[in-house]
Amino acid sequence: MDIDSKIQEKNSVLNMLWNQLKWFPMKLINKINNIANNTINIGKNDPRKIWHASKVGLSLTLVILFYYSWPLYHSFEQSAIMAVLTVMVAFEYTAGATISKCLNIAFATALGVSLGIGAKYLAEICGKEGEPIILGFLVFILGALGTFTRFYPHMQRRYDYGCMFSVATFSLVTVSGDRYLEMVKYRISTIMVSVATVMVISLVIRPVWAGKDLHNLIIANLEKLASFLDGFESEYFQAIGEGSKDKEKGFLEAFKSVLGSKATEESLANFAWWEPANGPFRFNNPGKEYLKIGNLGRDCACHLHALSGHLKSKSMAPTEFHKRTEEGCKSIIKKSSNALKYLALSIKTRTQPGPYNAKFAIDELRAALLITTKTISEEDTIDVVSVASILIDVTRCVDEISKAVGELSIKAHFQKEKKKKDNSPSAPQLQLPNRVIVNAAAAVAEEENPIGLIKGEHVVCEIHAIDEEINIKFT
Repeated sequence: MDIDSKIQEKNSVLNMLWNQLKWFPMKLINKINNIANNTINIGKNDPRKIWHASKVGLSLTLVILFYYSWPLYHSFEQSAIMAVLTVMVAFEYTAGATISKCLNIAFATALGVSLGIGAKYLAEICGKEGEPIILGFLVFILGALGTFTRFYPHMQRRYDYGCMFSVATFSLVTVSGDRYLEMVKYRISTIMVSVATVMVISLVIRPVWAGKDLHNLIIANLEKLASFLDGFESEYFQAIGEGSKDKEKGFLEAFKSVLGSKATEESLANFAWWEPANGPFRFNNPGKEYLKIGNLGRDCACHLHALSGHLKSKSMAPTEFHKRTEEGCKSIIKKSSNALKYLALSIKTRTQPGPYNAKFAIDELRAALLITTKTISEEDTIDVVSVASILIDVTRCVDEISKAVGELSIKAHFQKEKKKKDNSPSAPQLQLPNRVIVNAAAAVAEEENPIGLIKGEHVVCEIHAIDEEINIKFT
């Protein structure tokens, strides 16, 4: 029995190894196909990445050929490797990030070299015995100050790499011994060659502007918020049994990317500050205004995240209160969604947005809630009142976004919108209802009650707007 079990165990191991060996070519082919498909998809989704990779390769080739020429190779052979490393470090995806690193490296090198030469001169005055002590003390002081300076938010945001590079250059000069002037020559030549090559290629050949990416990101975030509101309306107020399919619920996840876009927006705004005049903004890139719109968009996304939780807790059978407030909620959702789409279109086309006022829509929904809660049990109203309250907050956020886009249009000198006769998108207009039921329980004090309403009495008021003048008639 023991011999048979050992033979069976050996056969099972051999079979497993044979199966692994037999299927290895197929698995390898599938792996290669997946890598090829992912590579093709990356290139199709953003062809600029292919150009970026080509530009980095071209920069390295030019630097290598520059140092490979016979006279230069013998003159600068010690700095050739450092030049290649500098190209790899300095070349970034966007033009703003590349310029930021290149200028930081250039000015930090100049500062580090100057301080290093001064430190060496001071140490030589103190003689051979005092030279190591002076140099060690100065390296400690500058290294500590340079590192601590990086903790300042402004320095960390724009000059972090420069602080680090200046400390490194200063340290290299001080430890170069008597040949520090030769070290300075090598260092400066390396930076001049590599930085000049990187900046020219980055700005001349298909540059990727961080300001344009920030512009497109803000537009995409506003469109995602509008898409969620449209999807929420159809999902929350759907008829029983008409739920949308899981594959059609992408709006539930798309808006969540807005919540995590703060770091990307701040990074793009910082890099856009370094970029030269480009696009319609020239030297007046409104990065702060874009960041303000992005922050307001995240505030709105937080409210939408709370709304998404009500989709999971919504009861299958709509209550009476749900039916009575449905029109008011749908109206405020539609107007907020249209406003976000219109604001995104205004930024995209660089046209000044029209006025947006959500006060009437909010008052209309509040009136419906106030009337209906008097006749419906509290148990049936909790979920819908919560949704309506969040929708009111969303509408206020949209109003703030509208004001921020207006400030952006002024700062960036957007063109005024031309009136068109076709069905092109226009500013969302909040229509006043013709008839509104008002509960006297919400009326003001008797001295401010000119028509003598009785507490708890419901009246109907007719609203007529003639030449921007609103007349209210109580019946």
